[in-house]
Amino acid sequence: MDGGVVARLQPGDRVVYRKQKSSVSPGPRAKAVFASPKGEAYHYVVDKYWIVQQVFDDGSVEVRTRQGKLHRIDQSDPRLRPAKWWEKLVYSDRFPSPDGVASDD
Repeated sequence: MDGGVVARLQPGDRVVYRKQKSSVSPGPRAKAVFASPKGEAYHYVVDKYWIVQQVFDDGSVEVRTRQGKLHRIDQSDPRLRPAKWWEKLVYSDRFPSPDGVASDD
């Protein structure tokens, strides 16, 4: 299923979104870290563990973060994929709670 979501997502599904970021000091969860040409910053990706709130007819989904923020993403976005069974188990604390209450980090 790499390269985008094949199966249609449903509300309550746990998903992983590979978010592109840049900063002067990447965190411990940063992957694919590359220095900018002059070395003043780093570009990298971080896996975000979100839950599907709503599915829209246009093929997009609304996802919720642990902090309660909502993002609308097209299901065909290659950075979005369903969470694997072992990610749900190992990283269960990184997903938002199903009841919609934001967790304290």
